[in-house]
Amino acid sequence: MRRLLHSLSLRWKIAVLLAAGCSLVALTIGILIHEARAHQVADAARKSAVAQLVRVRQVYELTGRLDFDKVGEADARLDCPGLPQPLRRAALSGQRTTYLELNGPQPAVWAARPAGGDQVLSVRQSLTSEKAELWELDQQLMLFGVVVVTLAAIGGAALASRLSKDLRSAAETARRISTGELDARIGPSGVPGTRDEVAELSAAVDTMAASLQRRLVAEQRFTADVAHELRTPLTGLHTAAELLPPGRPTELVRDRVSALRSLTEDLLEVARLDGDREVAQLDTHLLGPLVESVTRRSGVQARVLGADGTARVRTDVRRLDRILTNLLVNARRHGGDPITVTVTGNTVTVRDHGPGFPETLLRDGPQRFLTGATERGQGTGLGLTIALGQAQVVGARITLTNPGPAGACATLTLPPA
Repeated sequence: MRRLLHSLSLRWKIAVLLAAGCSLVALTIGILIHEARAHQVADAARKSAVAQLVRVRQVYELTGRLDFDKVGEADARLDCPGLPQPLRRAALSGQRTTYLELNGPQPAVWAARPAGGDQVLSVRQSLTSEKAELWELDQQLMLFGVVVVTLAAIGGAALASRLSKDLRSAAETARRISTGELDARIGPSGVPGTRDEVAELSAAVDTMAASLQRRLVAEQRFTADVAHELRTPLTGLHTAAELLPPGRPTELVRDRVSALRSLTEDLLEVARLDGDREVAQLDTHLLGPLVESVTRRSGVQARVLGADGTARVRTDVRRLDRILTNLLVNARRHGGDPITVTVTGNTVTVRDHGPGFPETLLRDGPQRFLTGATERGQGTGLGLTIALGQAQVVGARITLTNPGPAGACATLTLPPA
């Protein structure tokens, strides 16, 4: 039963629990009504049997015989062979008592008293009509109980449907926010002016989303502003470095200036990706030769497999170049040789044989300015971030794994032509 409840949706859980609760209440009320009515029938039957016994005794003492025409329909006898033994023992001990059989095949009520010597005067009254009345009452109670439980289940399902709809809307909005749609909101729910916990939850999620949006927009604006402001002095610094006389110090200065310029361009690209201002120029291309060309231009020593394939994909060449170059540079910088690039259908796999991706990166995804582990070397952490952002622009998907026994694997899946 518990496993069945776990497999049901919230709406049906509420409906089932409400129906079960109403069933217990209806059953309890039905039992109480049945017992009360049975008690009333038993009391009335005992009183009637005692009254018949009194009349039979009076007739017997006056006439010395049992005249059925005068005592009515009661079955009055002396030493009746069918008299229940407990009643017989009580009568022989000098008591006037009754005995009720309501649930047997022949329901009846008995009344008995001593009649002198070892004789017992008894009266038996049939309760067939009373038992039929109780059975009819039970049927009506069951019918009413089924109707009440059905109406309760329907009402509970209708009420839970509204609750489930609001909760599903909140969950869907939360998923949209998690995928980067920061403008998504649940909006007002429930009846205005009422205390509705779901409405409070919706308002809290909307408030959280608005606060998160403000923080992320501020962070994106800060990143873009810093990168943009750095371009002008870095351009001047680069020009000045080119005017320095040849030598080892000049090479070091030029190398650091080049690194700063590359970092600035990466920051600007991240800012554009965060702002959803990138638009892909999609076209159909042969994937194998394209991957081989990008690998050759990247400057990374890697073996390309499957470059002679005939699979065609729909993508942006410039962005695909950026994605694969970043994956190759990341494999060279943080991984280990040999590096292989495998083209299979519409997928491209970049595999190295280094220490592999850190568990935090596999669990949480790439984070800017965080490489994840010291054994993977130094870096800004922007390469994989840009690769995933550009892949999203062209409709591709990047999957990061550690295939083992050593190394990291990045799989790029492109939309087929």
